Amino acid sequence: QVQLVESGGGLVQAGGSLRLSCAASGRTFSSYGMGWFRQAPGQERDFVAAISRSGGSTNYADSVKGRFTIFSDNARNTVYLQMNSLKPEDTGVYYCAARQTNFRYRFYTTPDDYDHWGQGTQVTVSS
Repeated sequence: QVQLVESGGGLVQAGGSLRLSCAASGRTFSSYGMGWFRQAPGQERDFVAAISRSGGSTNYADSVKGRFTIFSDNARNTVYLQMNSLKPEDTGVYYCAARQTNFRYRFYTTPDDYDHWGQGTQVTVSS
């Protein structure tokens, strides 16, 4: 089992930046593909970004391409989401997710792909 704890959310003005962190417990972090999702009030949980267990493959939602970057540090058992040029529509609760996988370069983009979730961190972008 892996436990995930997100941090780094907050209130920021449009155009600003935030870096979210997701710290994972356990010694097998490198066997997990990781993802970030977000959920606005009354909305479904939407895919934001994903990274393969090797870190060699990434994927982004069209709405965040060119603005967000997902990267991992296996030595720290942590995955990050660097968010630049934030927009009010980026507002929501951001969740980190993990899925154990044997595939080094595969990423996963739907909530049903993932087995483990963090508690979420609120990101609010003011206009």
